[in-house]
Amino acid sequence: MHDHDTSERLASYADVLAGELPDTWTSTHLPADAKDDLAELADRIWDLDMVAASLAEHPLTQAAVLSRPDGAQLALLDRHDGRDGFLLAAVAPRALPDEAYRAVPEPNGIALADDPFLSAEQVAGDLLARYDRALAQVRHNALGGLQPSQPDRIVLTWQPDGSVAAAPADDRAGTILIAHGFVQDPQSGIYRLEGDDTHAQARALREIGPQLDALGIGTALQHPAGRTAPISAPAPMPPVPAGTRTPTARTR
Repeated sequence: MHDHDTSERLASYADVLAGELPDTWTSTHLPADAKDDLAELADRIWDLDMVAASLAEHPLTQAAVLSRPDGAQLALLDRHDGRDGFLLAAVAPRALPDEAYRAVPEPNGIALADDPFLSAEQVAGDLLARYDRALAQVRHNALGGLQPSQPDRIVLTWQPDGSVAAAPADDRAGTILIAHGFVQDPQSGIYRLEGDDTHAQARALREIGPQLDALGIGTALQHPAGRTAPISAPAPMPPVPAGTRTPTARTR
């Protein structure tokens, strides 16, 4: 089979698979000349089993990346064992510290038959379930005590230094936070609004509530567990935006 045919086959398979998986997935093909992207992808393959063994003997010459809006990614790779089908591997999130991965089992990849429709059922019932558990754990580990947010609810946590931090579940909330002065830490992904100018901070918190609410995202303000009130606060806590709910404990 010619290289062009092989490339078309992988890209077409990935497109069909993305359309059959639960939730919304898109597919991007990385051809042989995308060397930097392929090298970066290979470094992020989250596997210590068959996919890692395959990559050790056969460096990536092409791949397809399936992406979900929350940042989850899967990599579709060629098989080199003489069988039809492909390998599918989980992709580790970008910019999380190594400590976040400690004691988190790798969501090792799986081999797929040459039928993307049947394979979608296999992926949903096996790899995706393990991948989502691992993603939740490493993201929680990287939060450093912050309560994770949900797609329909963002938790804003006051910090001992007067700043406010949040870990939104997707880019919709993140875009609004950045537009109102929050800065994202590239390592942890946490968004933080400094408290040097308390008036500007209060104004930002008042303004983001209605904008998030328009997207169907509720807000909640909370103090981190174990924090004691300061002897003298630089400014009173800004009013909670209309529609804000009192945070409650939850489990992942």
